[in-house]
Amino acid sequence: MSDVGIQLGIIGGYLLVALGIGLFAYRLTDRTAEDYYLAGRTLGTVVLLFTTFATLLSAFTFFGGPNLAYSAGPEWILVMGLMDGILFAVLWYVVGYKQWLVGRKHGYVTLGEMLGDRFGSQTLRGLVAAISLFWLFPYVMLQQVGAGTALEALTNGTIPYWAGAGLVTLFMIAYVVLAGMRGIAWTDTLQGAFMLVMVWGAVAWVLSAVGGAGEATGLVADSNPEFLALGGGLYTPEYMLSTAISIAFGVAMFPQVNQRFFVARSKTVLKRTFALWPLLVVLLFVPAFLLGTWAQGLGIVADIDAGNNILPLLLNEYTPAWFAALVVAGALAAMMSSSDSMLLSGSSYFTRDLYRPFVNPDATDRREDALARIGVAVFAILAFVASLFEPGTLIEIGDTAFGGFAQLALPVIAALYWRRTTRAGMFAGLGGSQAFYLASVFTAVVPGTYGGWSASVVGMLLGLVLTLGVSALTTPSAEERPAVYEGLQAD
Repeated sequence: MSDVGIQLGIIGGYLLVALGIGLFAYRLTDRTAEDYYLAGRTLGTVVLLFTTFATLLSAFTFFGGPNLAYSAGPEWILVMGLMDGILFAVLWYVVGYKQWLVGRKHGYVTLGEMLGDRFGSQTLRGLVAAISLFWLFPYVMLQQVGAGTALEALTNGTIPYWAGAGLVTLFMIAYVVLAGMRGIAWTDTLQGAFMLVMVWGAVAWVLSAVGGAGEATGLVADSNPEFLALGGGLYTPEYMLSTAISIAFGVAMFPQVNQRFFVARSKTVLKRTFALWPLLVVLLFVPAFLLGTWAQGLGIVADIDAGNNILPLLLNEYTPAWFAALVVAGALAAMMSSSDSMLLSGSSYFTRDLYRPFVNPDATDRREDALARIGVAVFAILAFVASLFEPGTLIEIGDTAFGGFAQLALPVIAALYWRRTTRAGMFAGLGGSQAFYLASVFTAVVPGTYGGWSASVVGMLLGLVLTLGVSALTTPSAEERPAVYEGLQAD
């Protein structure tokens, strides 16, 4: 059998296994929104840890991260592997634990639902959903861009970009429509473990071929002595901190991650999960980004600006076709485990926060369930069509979406913890920071950096100042319910 045949067989087999899990989960899922979106709030420690882990791992992690380590240096490990492992774990407690308490008490499914009820505003609920869907779209597209380029590189063009992206899109639609949160969480556990094994296997295989870690690092130093120096070039302290803050706070507001704050079975499950989080992040990010760094000294040539990804090229050079296919299958698993959760959470934001309040308040659970599954297909197809234009590099797309979601974080934290936060303050904080960040991304009116600090971080601070300042100057309306976030305790 040809190398391409072996590669396609491995990837196809993996997809079929995942689909089988989805079919099994479909048989156990009730036809209610809460069970479809949140698996009945019954996830345990291992499944919650791995489903959050796999949901965050994406084309950005497997391809964008190694690409950046290859082109700019290994300090990307500090940004993602260490800083965000720690920062996000802290946010998991600050935001996630309080949100879990609130969601368990009042039955909330989405962030917009939680905020809309607290501030007595369907408009605020819809605004949060609209902002989230706007930034979610490019990140779903990112996964399709990554899948298309990965399969094209792995098969040396036998599978063209559009076909690879289309194949993964069709699979995601079928899988998410069937599986719901329960099936996605089960598959994520399998995918997370598979990704860890594959990336460490790739490190072992490449290092054995080149003579070990010392030899690989020495080749990098010989080819470019400045490459291994800490800092310099792209990696200024301001850039590293800005990026780490934007990613960590953005991750906490990603719909697919934020909804996982609602699904833990107990307080113990939630706290164990965020305690284990930094270890799991380091175990995956460090080897993946080191592979990109070592490729710099091994003579692997990739035009990152033209959309090439270094990881498939490195594997094709130093590992057999079947193993390279397994690792790329792991990368596809990362992309699909992000995309399936994005599509599921995106459909929940559409049905719960836009369709129900503004179109059909009397919709039954079954009608909402059916509409959610249709929404998954529509959202995925639109993102696929956009991905055919390959807009921007993986890093640019991912960084833009992280920054957009990060603008939500500080107003949400203020709402959770400061009783004096008002509806007017929330509108000012959310609207002001989003307008500022959008202007920095899409116009030249607002600069993208301020003394080395990104517009994303500046926008976050602006949003916090506006939320607190306007809240201090305004009186809560009669519809606001600050008490819904108070007096909450775990069993």
